[in-house]
Amino acid sequence: MRITAVTCVKNEGPFLLEWIAFHRVIGVTDFLFYSNDCTDATDLLLDQLAAHGIVAHLPNPATNRNYQMQALKKARRHPLIRKADWVWVADVDEFLNIHVGDHTIPALIEACGDPQAISVTFQFMANNGIDAFEDMPVITQFLHSHNPDIWGADIAIEVKSLVQKGFPLDYFGAHRPFHDDSMAQPRWTDGAGRPVPAVFRKAANKRRIRAFPAKGARRFATLNHYALRSLDSYLVKNDRGDVNREHRTFDDTYWRERNDAAHFDDSILRYEAPLRQEMDRLKALDGVDALHAQAVRLHRARRDELLAQESYCQMQDQLRSAPLLPLLKRPFALNWGWHDATAHCQSGLTQNRNHNADGCFA
Repeated sequence: MRITAVTCVKNEGPFLLEWIAFHRVIGVTDFLFYSNDCTDATDLLLDQLAAHGIVAHLPNPATNRNYQMQALKKARRHPLIRKADWVWVADVDEFLNIHVGDHTIPALIEACGDPQAISVTFQFMANNGIDAFEDMPVITQFLHSHNPDIWGADIAIEVKSLVQKGFPLDYFGAHRPFHDDSMAQPRWTDGAGRPVPAVFRKAANKRRIRAFPAKGARRFATLNHYALRSLDSYLVKNDRGDVNREHRTFDDTYWRERNDAAHFDDSILRYEAPLRQEMDRLKALDGVDALHAQAVRLHRARRDELLAQESYCQMQDQLRSAPLLPLLKRPFALNWGWHDATAHCQSGLTQNRNHNADGCFA
């Protein structure tokens, strides 16, 4: 089975090897990367991996402000997409956590009944009080998230999608494929093998719906989304801006919406041993380990440069002191008298920086 992962990156150098190694472990055979305006050796590392036949790397072709969508439009004509049995469109902070069979993408496809598309629900992994960037696998550091069935006040949570070559594709979206609603409806399931909701399927060319109710949708797979990582890395991410579209920044609101640590989930650690082995294999390729180390140094150096600026020191302090209860949950917490518990939870994590701690609300 040929499975091609396609993604857009900007200044993700320290995290590339983990993401590539992880996806090789779960069955991805080919990688198509688009990069733009990198200053942390991301592009150099991808070029080196391309020289070893591990990935294909192209400069981002965007001529408008929506980098990702134009890249996906170009990608459809790329040989790696044209010969793929399945295409996986995802970002470098997203990891498929497959709960069935041998925990690979082929096992997920089989469990879902061999459909033409599978849309897997996000689970946003919290920062959980970790300040310092460490050069170690992200999936081993962040083991808390929101209640997987509810994100803030929402029961509908975003998805990302695997798309089979037989899907009647109009175009790839960042979260789901789009097709002509007037044609025969494809076999399309959620991460539990159930048909996706009709409103999600049929609103394709109107509202671009990219979420549906999460409850019951993760029986076979979850998509762990490490949107925050460490506070150090979040500051660098804020400086970088959004890889997918121009003029979008990350701020206190983005942080607080995704920093709900109420739920503990370490199931993805099933991949840790094979992940580390695959990372070691990639690092053993000529020039790869040195470029990874360069990306790590540049990531830390950029953090230091940012923290020499008063505005970033203020942002660091603001994020450290931000209430742990996400913005969307806070009105409910206040109504139920959770003020003291929120403060207690914040105090505990402040005292235990760089260590995972249980969240206060289940």
